[in-house]
Amino acid sequence: MKRNCLLVASLCLLVFALVPVALAQDAQVAGAWDLSAAGRGGNMVTQTLTLQQDGTKLTGSLKSQRGENPITGTIMGNNIAFSVSINTPNGDIKIDYTGTVTGDSMKGTRTVNGNSSDWTAKRSAAAGGGNN
Repeated sequence: MKRNCLLVASLCLLVFALVPVALAQDAQVAGAWDLSAAGRGGNMVTQTLTLQQDGTKLTGSLKSQRGENPITGTIMGNNIAFSVSINTPNGDIKIDYTGTVTGDSMKGTRTVNGNSSDWTAKRSAAAGGGNN
């Protein structure tokens, strides 16, 4: 009898230990975001990042002074990664973004031609805020 009780107690403990893992979900990032990063000369530039989310797959666009360019990426838990190629007079430039999502904000590092800098994003007020 004691052995059965110990077995049941052990199984219950295991189930309760695994519940948080099963409940972990990818951050919901679909919608419009105001993305800010240092531009030429160190001036902060804000662009519109629009994301569509299908599970862990991200698609969308980044709209800047140079136009609107498609992005592709992934979201795993609160970790986000996406890339955009921008056509410039000097040729295409690929920019890789990595970061973390916390509610209605994101922050991370972007890499352009081997140089890294910080970026931040806030869910766009025009989109009504909240998780889409």
